[in-house]
Amino acid sequence: MSGLWLPVMRKTHSGNGYSPFTLGRPTFPKIIHALQEPAFDIGPLIARAVSAESEEQDDHEGDDEADHDPLDDARDEPPAPLLGLDQGHPFPPPKQLDPLPPVTANPKPAAILKPAASPKPRPGPQRSSMKAEKVAKAAEKAQKVRTASHNRRRAKHARDLTTHGHLPSPATVSAIVRPAAPLRTELNASALPTAFGAYSGKLEDKVEKRGSKVRRSVADLIGLGFQLVKWDGITPRPLLDKNGRIIAVLAGRPNHAKYLESANFAFRTIRDAGAAENFPAAMRHHRRGLFAAMNVGLFYGKGQRFPCWLNNKGYTTLADGLLGDCHIQRLACFADAAFALWAPRLYRYYRDNDAGLRRHMSFRRPFVGSIFACAAFNFGPNVWTFKHRDVLNLAFGWCAVNALGEFDATTGGHLVLEDLKLVVEFPHGTLILLPSATVAHSNVPVQAGEERVSFTQFTPGGIFRFVDNGGQTVDELAERNPSEYDRIMARKAARWEEGLSLLSTLDELLPEE
Repeated sequence: MSGLWLPVMRKTHSGNGYSPFTLGRPTFPKIIHALQEPAFDIGPLIARAVSAESEEQDDHEGDDEADHDPLDDARDEPPAPLLGLDQGHPFPPPKQLDPLPPVTANPKPAAILKPAASPKPRPGPQRSSMKAEKVAKAAEKAQKVRTASHNRRRAKHARDLTTHGHLPSPATVSAIVRPAAPLRTELNASALPTAFGAYSGKLEDKVEKRGSKVRRSVADLIGLGFQLVKWDGITPRPLLDKNGRIIAVLAGRPNHAKYLESANFAFRTIRDAGAAENFPAAMRHHRRGLFAAMNVGLFYGKGQRFPCWLNNKGYTTLADGLLGDCHIQRLACFADAAFALWAPRLYRYYRDNDAGLRRHMSFRRPFVGSIFACAAFNFGPNVWTFKHRDVLNLAFGWCAVNALGEFDATTGGHLVLEDLKLVVEFPHGTLILLPSATVAHSNVPVQAGEERVSFTQFTPGGIFRFVDNGGQTVDELAERNPSEYDRIMARKAARWEEGLSLLSTLDELLPEE
């Protein structure tokens, strides 16, 4: 049979023979010799095996040939083994194959399976990521340091504010006071009406009260000889008497959005609080005007043995809510800072009185950041005051007045200073400091449809008298210490001029260059 490879015996150089069929099988040499005979023919063996397989397959085919799978039989009975030339030594049976899939009309190509990629080793932290992590940790540490430092500064500031109040630096004084354009008047402050001892203003007489409730416009006041002061509500302007003393200040407001936002919130809070209450007539009709008003804080008047917190009765919750409002607190603190800036000696006098009162009793002020002992809320919706003096305030002391609302400050809401013959534009969110016990003042009403409220701070003059008397009433002082009583009474005659001397001049405020 041509083309058939047959194993042959080979020899090495030493003469030894070898063949693959001689490895441990003694019968293989016989097969080799038989296959090497020239008369050997493998064809009949193959033909016989093919015929036997065909006959076996024909025995299993029937009428249901189309429904029968011939591979089922192959799975049950393996075919007879092929016999070799040497009967008794059959070839091992062929390995059975799985059936082929059926052929379709349009076979889809089998998906090419890509060998699974070996998992890459997890990379270690890259240099850039490690650097970014270090930078982030350093930034976090720096932020913690800044936060701790900020908290320490805030705590120190709170302690200093409680002990010393607002103390503007020379740079702040120079930056605010130097560019301020003063408004000089012909007022003689010494001639202002005051009670003996200057602890309070002088009550108005009938002549002064006559016509005080008349509603006047800006044009009416100009016709009566008043000077119109146009003011943007931001730039400070000190008002000087004829001796150059700063008798009052158009203090304005900080020129940034946060403060104006607080003024807006404070206005809505006071307006809405007033609108939600049903105030009695006694709180809506009084000597200062026809609007609901409420005083809150520490007060001392005739008949009291010592200063005490005002009893707001059914409006205590309302009062506490207003005092606790953060936006109103911001306005109160700015008033305190402006007071310390424009009248540092008078401000120190207030703080000394506060410390003296604490030696006799424990108390609280309406606002932690403000030296004033009492506050007044005028609810509106259209607050305009009659001509009046707040005579229970300290005669030479200052009152802080905040105007709040939605109105055109050029057409209404002006502050009228009767003794200075001025009518001043008073925009929303701004502050004016004035001696309300001795300088008569009023307001121009705002226009129809507009709203205006106000918020003021002051300290009753009686508290100063209580401290000067050693924490007791005048009668108690006279009974317990007659010599001290005589000294106090002798000093009262000069107290008014002493009080005016606490006011500053521009030359005193500006630091030397």
